[in-house]
Amino acid sequence: QVQLVESGGGLVQAGGSLRLSCAASGSFFSINDMAWHRQAPGKQRELVAAITSGGNTNYRDAVKGRFTISRNSAKNTVYLQMNSLKPEDTAVYYCYALMTIAQPVGRKFSDYWGQGTQVTVSS
Repeated sequence: QVQLVESGGGLVQAGGSLRLSCAASGSFFSINDMAWHRQAPGKQRELVAAITSGGNTNYRDAVKGRFTISRNSAKNTVYLQMNSLKPEDTAVYYCYALMTIAQPVGRKFSDYWGQGTQVTVSS
């Protein structure tokens, strides 16, 4: 059983900062890509930032220069440092991980999501 547990959300004023964390636990062979997505009320879930196992990163244009994704492979944890927050960043933020899971014969890739953490930015 694999779990992704997020923390660090909350209420902050515009211009402020928050740091999200997501720790993976359970039985898996390895963690490949990790990412943060977000979903605002009435909108579709969107990718915010992603990081590969090799440390390559990708950001949506709206957060470039303000958000930084990082990971600690030893702790199976991914972080999202969010600076210069804007009201339009308000959303539920979800952690995502693509993992390799050991099978009786061979391995398989599986997607996992966290439960989400609310980020609210007031103007």
